[in-house]
Amino acid sequence: MGDVSPCRRGGRLRIRITAYADDVEAMRALVPNGPTEWLYGDRLRMGGVKIYADGALGSRGARLKQPYTDKPDTRGLQFLSDDELQVKGDDAAKRGLQVAIHAIGDATNAQAIGVFENLGRTYAGDRRWRIEHFQIADPVDIPRLAPAGIIASMQPVHQPSDRLMAEKRLGPNRLAGAYAWQSVLKVGARLAFSSDYPAESPNPFPGLAAAVSRQDMNGQPPGGWMPEERVSFEQALAGFTRGAAYAGFAEDKIGSLEPGKWADFILVDRDVSAVDPQALARTQVLETWVAGRKVWERR
Repeated sequence: MGDVSPCRRGGRLRIRITAYADDVEAMRALVPNGPTEWLYGDRLRMGGVKIYADGALGSRGARLKQPYTDKPDTRGLQFLSDDELQVKGDDAAKRGLQVAIHAIGDATNAQAIGVFENLGRTYAGDRRWRIEHFQIADPVDIPRLAPAGIIASMQPVHQPSDRLMAEKRLGPNRLAGAYAWQSVLKVGARLAFSSDYPAESPNPFPGLAAAVSRQDMNGQPPGGWMPEERVSFEQALAGFTRGAAYAGFAEDKIGSLEPGKWADFILVDRDVSAVDPQALARTQVLETWVAGRKVWERR
């Protein structure tokens, strides 16, 4: 393979970065007056803040409405009270910054939705509130996303990685809102897909394959896990491209190949729309182009 340095070659930034401050303390230090402009030929912008509201499902840190099935003495961790989370969101929103809340458990997802509903009553305009992960949701809360203008920023590759663990943590009767991509779309909410690097590989193709199949790279389980939550290839691709660009206020610059947008694209070794999910997951990139210039090629 050739040079795979992810950021720079000859001193020039080679990728586009939409950055978020790590909680409001960093926000106040880095962007006290609101979002930056796009810098360095639209390669870098800080437009928001990410706030952590609970932990992970695997460590039982995700906060649930009911106790963990495999550890009934805990419901997970609440990092912030409702008032504390509201104050942090307000601090960012009044500066014009986009607010993204890390929420994995159903209790914290409900909390985040409530905060955004409140913020929406105060701050007008196109805010694009984000919930990062929206991993385990109570089905009754999913219809609240669209009216509040909330984007579900989700990572399909977590579903095959977490499937067996999620079954242990939640039991068989609390999975209806788990990794519920199709349910999010059906209520009219915006969906953005990503990889969650470095927790998972940055390679988007296993995520695309998981989104359309609800299976791992070996085709397990047969027929897919909760297959009603699969999305079509077109929906999955949109989540990783147009949806992700929209979620970062960048849809006028990237996310699709159209006149007036940057020519950011890759060449791959197969027709990704015509192969089975396991072959899709193993897609190899041959060339990477940014702003119409080749920045990497497989050798």
